Amino acid sequence: MGRMLVVGLDEPEIVDLKRRIGYPVICHALLPAIRIEDGRLLAERASGPGMLAIDRVVFHGIFAEDYEFLTALALWGGPCLPSARGLLDCRERLPCLARALRITRFGAMPRSWATRGQSIERAGDTVGKWGNWHCGENKVRFTGTHTPEEPTIYEPFIVGEAVRIALVGPHAWQIRLAGDTWLKSIHEPGAAFMPIDEALLADARALAAGLGLEVIGVDYMLGVDGSRHLLEVNHAANVTVFPEIREAFLDLVAAWGDDGA
Repeated sequence: MGRMLVVGLDEPEIVDLKRRIGYPVICHALLPAIRIEDGRLLAERASGPGMLAIDRVVFHGIFAEDYEFLTALALWGGPCLPSARGLLDCRERLPCLARALRITRFGAMPRSWATRGQSIERAGDTVGKWGNWHCGENKVRFTGTHTPEEPTIYEPFIVGEAVRIALVGPHAWQIRLAGDTWLKSIHEPGAAFMPIDEALLADARALAAGLGLEVIGVDYMLGVDGSRHLLEVNHAANVTVFPEIREAFLDLVAAWGDDGA
């Protein structure tokens, strides 16, 4: 029977996951030490000294230094949920968007770009985004002139409704994002399920397939004029805010692990 490494889940999810599975599992809320020896993956124990051989990995979350960790998993090439290559390709926010724009039907929004110190002027309401942190940070809304301190992508501010299509294996939900300012989030109390837009669902599934991710959150803006616009692809979208998504994710992990046990 193989051993599974789970990275990024908190204690309540770990407890529930262990109830669902009947094979060895090592759980780390943060990035564990790992090494690869001749194609064999080893990870530090959850407690005590020493390393253990790992047969498959579940990865969920975003960490400051996880790009190298994901690179190692992709080089290892063993079973990973979501796929290590998909996680690696989508970890950096702006390169992920560039990849997603080749796939989505809703990428026609005009976008601009400026490197550090290159001022950009906009007569209309505009949003600037920089950095590779997928957590709603590093954004500015402005009209007029903006001089970025690091490379920044610019998009017109769309008046309308921000939504997310959340996919967990075969399961799908559409979530209305909420917030008291122009910044909207799944973590705000007003965020709630809403009827699924079939066109958005088809687009999100195409993105998941094209990017190699079994679990994904795709953010769109629905304009008041009926237009749809891709905003961002989240490779580690939160799965614990809504109980329905949480249960589907834990079931997916348990079933995936059983397939290889």
